[in-house]
Amino acid sequence: MYAILDIETTGGKYNEEGITEIAVYQFDGHKVTDQFISLVNPEREIQPFVVNLTGINSNMLKNAPKFYEVAKRIVEITEDCIIVAHNADFDYRILKTEFKRLGFPFKRKTLCTVELSQQLMPDMESYSLGKLTRALGIPVSDRHRANGDAMATVKLFKMLLNKDTSKKIIKDAVKIEQKSKLAPNLKEITEDLPSDTGVYYIHDAQGNIIYIGKSNNIRKRIIQHFTNKNSKSKKIQVQVNAVTYEKTGSELVALLKESEEIKKNKPILNRALKRNRFTQGLYSFVDENGYVNLRISHIKPNEKPITTFTNRKSGISFMNRMVEVYELCNKLCGIDKSITNCFNYGIESCHGACIGDETPEDYNKRANEVILKNSYDNKDMILIDKGRDVHEKSVVLIEDGIFKGIGFFDLNHQINNREILESLITPMQNNRDTQHIIQSYMRRNKRLKIIELQNA
Repeated sequence: MYAILDIETTGGKYNEEGITEIAVYQFDGHKVTDQFISLVNPEREIQPFVVNLTGINSNMLKNAPKFYEVAKRIVEITEDCIIVAHNADFDYRILKTEFKRLGFPFKRKTLCTVELSQQLMPDMESYSLGKLTRALGIPVSDRHRANGDAMATVKLFKMLLNKDTSKKIIKDAVKIEQKSKLAPNLKEITEDLPSDTGVYYIHDAQGNIIYIGKSNNIRKRIIQHFTNKNSKSKKIQVQVNAVTYEKTGSELVALLKESEEIKKNKPILNRALKRNRFTQGLYSFVDENGYVNLRISHIKPNEKPITTFTNRKSGISFMNRMVEVYELCNKLCGIDKSITNCFNYGIESCHGACIGDETPEDYNKRANEVILKNSYDNKDMILIDKGRDVHEKSVVLIEDGIFKGIGFFDLNHQINNREILESLITPMQNNRDTQHIIQSYMRRNKRLKIIELQNA
């Protein structure tokens, strides 16, 4: 027996979705023997793009049964059945998550009509349900609604059964849920972790922090620690007793917090943040002809670089990009070692500063733009990035070229007011690491909002 189903959800973050509609058709291989169709009150917000796609909104679900009220019927109609769905991994995960919230272990074998279609009909242009059914002439009503999509999947599955004359392909495609690779205690630790950006802290049985990290998906990263076979991961797996976390929303804020927390707590499984981790710096000098020269070179102890790089390769890559964007001279940037004009002058990409054809005044305007763009020396500014939810932003404060700290603000706040801004900021240490983190992030993230502050 098969339970062919389709589920509509609220959308949102992984494992935080809720069911808004479900349709299940019990199928014996020839005909439908039972069915269950219902709207479901998800008790959470529906994402706007889902409302536009399905037409299901919160008002429609106010009086709909909650999941616990339909759970028994779902168990009954899927009992001793193989669950069949178009992208079965998704529907099965959603069902398991809902039952898990009720404290009920829900386990079924599954079959995916996407994977079956790819095996039995390998020449199709697309395997999305809409395009596949159109190509096969399967009529579909109420597209993107549970009942319409479930009935379309029933018809598609009938066709796939007929195509599998040996009945071997479908039999081999049935998936039996594998046991988790995680030990029970490790699995329990990961259950309530969010799939958000932030900093995480791994604790031992005495509560000591043994490792600190940052990730754009905390839960996924912790699972990697718990399943990897490298030396550090094995030590974590043996010693871990709990994981705590702090959401940041912004990767920049997570990087800054991670750096400070490692320095402050000195966890035994973190590699020390060495002062020479950022080995290369961007420097400038004016030559005897009055031209601004730029160089990537090893960081000098008594000289402050304009910006820093982890290694020479990333520094040279940056310099090549600046030469192209700002139409600089390869020779004056230390890339071309020729005695006369640089190579780019020969192909008319350089304006001739290397042989005096372009005046120092004209050339230096562009060279100084690179310096200004990549240094926050003596600047008062804020960097605005993602917040921990849709109604919030994060802010990084820099005053007189010194990193002061981080904070979060509601979108309704006017943060260009200095007093309000400073009240939002949690002070943090300014050091070479924070300078590198901020400058590197500014280079990589073109969408980062940068506001220069005016003096009061």
